[in-house]
Amino acid sequence: MLEGPDGHRTLIAPTAEVAAFVPSIYSFDEVVTAPVSWRKVEGGIEVIAGDLTVRLRIGGISALGVLMRLVPQSFATSPGWLRLIDPVARILVPGSGTAGSAGGGRREYYGVTLVRSITHLHAVRGGIDLGALARVDPPVRFGFGSAPATPSLVDVTTTIR
Repeated sequence: MLEGPDGHRTLIAPTAEVAAFVPSIYSFDEVVTAPVSWRKVEGGIEVIAGDLTVRLRIGGISALGVLMRLVPQSFATSPGWLRLIDPVARILVPGSGTAGSAGGGRREYYGVTLVRSITHLHAVRGGIDLGALARVDPPVRFGFGSAPATPSLVDVTTTIR
């Protein structure tokens, strides 16, 4: 999922099934079906999704990540817990949420288990350099919650009911 500075939202989906399902939950201006892969590289990961290539260097566990690790994973990803902590999560990470509407009468839950900082990023789409690493501001507009404003690699379990 990408959102450009002009607000244009794009989904790069690895299969036709994903291209059909994900837009029933999130809003996009464009859906592209293309191969999506990732691999470990020195100090981080590289993601290739269609005409997008992202190479990022991963830093340490953030303060929020340390807090997330205090909660056992099975509990941290349970919808009951996520409904309970949603108001607190929205205060701790403005623009985010842990429970909300997934469209079509469904509910969605985001269970975060780890947050690591991203210390460097190089991203190119369609041969165009996407610029320097920056805060996510304003928050992205795919669904009910955004990513942390500080560039982060987040381990999240999404549950849709």
